[in-house]
Amino acid sequence: MKYLNFADLRSKLGGRSRAAIYVDMNADRFPKPLKLGGRLYWPEHIVDDYLMAIHEAGCNRG
Repeated sequence: MKYLNFADLRSKLGGRSRAAIYVDMNADRFPKPLKLGGRLYWPEHIVDDYLMAIHEAGCNRG
């Protein structure tokens, strides 16, 4: 299982700002990270599932 650090996550989200990511996490619109050794990490498969769900929801609106 691969874990994304904050820099990897921002890259995967197209350069989204740290502040915007925190806003979405606090509003329960984005998966919460795991805290390991004082750093935050996101399991890549969870981020991928989240992005796929958003993509599918956007495709189903039309």
